[in-house]
Amino acid sequence: MKKLILHWREHLSQFSILRSKCGNDVLLALSCSLFLAQIPTLQAAPLPATYAVPGSIRLTYKVSASQFPYRVDGELIWKKVGETYEARLEISKFGLARTQTSRGMITPEGLAPVRFSDKFKNEVFAHFDKKMGKVSFSAKTPDAPLLAGAQDRLSVLVQLGSLIAGNPRAHPPATTLTVQTVGTRDADTWVFTVGALETLKLPGGDQTALHLVRNPRYPQDQKVDVWLAPALGYLPARIRITEPDGEYVDQKWSASAPLN
Repeated sequence: MKKLILHWREHLSQFSILRSKCGNDVLLALSCSLFLAQIPTLQAAPLPATYAVPGSIRLTYKVSASQFPYRVDGELIWKKVGETYEARLEISKFGLARTQTSRGMITPEGLAPVRFSDKFKNEVFAHFDKKMGKVSFSAKTPDAPLLAGAQDRLSVLVQLGSLIAGNPRAHPPATTLTVQTVGTRDADTWVFTVGALETLKLPGGDQTALHLVRNPRYPQDQKVDVWLAPALGYLPARIRITEPDGEYVDQKWSASAPLN
């Protein structure tokens, strides 16, 4: 009933305005009012997201971890070739290395991973099957539905940077970005909150970077802090991953170099 009263009040208001413009021609004013009631209100449609995918580059990092008293070396190789990409993140020391690799396509919606792998001694991987609408895992864990905009645990960092680089003003502090994020055994929904620009003191020098945080939703979840630097094409200047028990890995940018 309240909605009905408000509806009639709106039309009476339109009728009064039109009658003042149409003089005493009540029928004309009433006809105009009823005609206008059939015209939908125009609302501004949200602008589509734009992506600015960075060019090929090699970034090196100094990596510290709470479990080790020494620093190790890290390297992110980002390669863009036509409409395809490959990202490889490797952390190595004393002849041992852990390597994550993401391969896929570059689309108008940013990155579309096809395969994500994680190798330390043995390799495990996830396969993105767009045609079947699912993600399958070499670990023989259950398939996961493939959602629109899905990323893997490495490509998500580049995808976030590409999205923000496309229109930095569209993502002010407190903006949240939700991404289906695929590991080598399962898929989860990661929600990142955009923070403020910060000036970081890093091994390679100062970098201004935008801080994003993925806070844990469940007790077993990792916390992910990433700082995306405009001077690095919004690729990560720093990544810090914190486990539920407080253990962490913290990698900080030390140098950049073009890829041949």
